[in-house]
Amino acid sequence: MPSNEKIQQILQLRALALAQELPAQEGRNEDIEIVEFILGCERYALESCYVTQVAEVEDITPLPCTPGFIRGIVTLRGEILPVIDLKKFFEVPEKELHGRNKVIVLQAGKMTFGILVDEVLGARSILATDIQSSLPTLMGIRKKYLKGITSERLAVLDAENLLMDESIVVDEQVAE
Repeated sequence: MPSNEKIQQILQLRALALAQELPAQEGRNEDIEIVEFILGCERYALESCYVTQVAEVEDITPLPCTPGFIRGIVTLRGEILPVIDLKKFFEVPEKELHGRNKVIVLQAGKMTFGILVDEVLGARSILATDIQSSLPTLMGIRKKYLKGITSERLAVLDAENLLMDESIVVDEQVAE
């Protein structure tokens, strides 16, 4: 149990974060195309400009000596792609997957990988002004990759941050 002084310090930091003015929303009335999906019991979305394909795959080949969030690799259209389990990466409660695995393939620059999702709900447009900045009380890994939340409680992930994160890249060399 933290001391009263520590609790007051935490509450003061949260109050300061909540009191900050939001950046001006002018010029953000454009539509954003998103791909909506489910992880566990929560709804998420990614900007479709980063999505190259959505596929159902039967087998994901596990890779030894990789972090727990790397589910394995798949072959899609002749290309071998790593697959990340966002539920493990974001620490979302596990839900039993039924049937085939659904993979959303993301790409930016030279980085390409798939993310494993429970269900793909489809693609649609939302207004950029509907995305409220992430909650100041949100901490950890989810805050880093969250672009914002809509009034429908849809968490819009920052795909560019996800694709450019060095901690996701596994570049282990084996000595010969």
